Amino acid sequence: QVQLVESGGGSVQAGGSLRLSCAASGSIFRINAMGWYRQAPGKQRELAAIITSGSTNYADSVKGRFTISRDNAKNTVYLRMNSLKPEDTAVYYCYAAGVRAYWGQGTLVTVSS
Repeated sequence: QVQLVESGGGSVQAGGSLRLSCAASGSIFRINAMGWYRQAPGKQRELAAIITSGSTNYADSVKGRFTISRDNAKNTVYLRMNSLKPEDTAVYYCYAAGVRAYWGQGTLVTVSS
């Protein structure tokens, strides 16, 4: 089993920045990718960013504004979000891929105009 605990959400004005953190614990040796999904009100959950041992991938809507990184020593993945827009408002979920998908509890990001 893998447990994921997110932190760092909150409210910010458009143009501002936030950093999300996700600490993994448990059977982390089985994890081969970690990332962040988000779900806006009334919309489906979508991938924002993902990181593997060798690459990163971003949704087109966040490219150039969001940066995903991973600290293997701390078993933590981060999402730095700059130039935030109201349309970035969503619950952000940490994700880990191993023998199955694991999810965090979600952290709310609210961007006001």
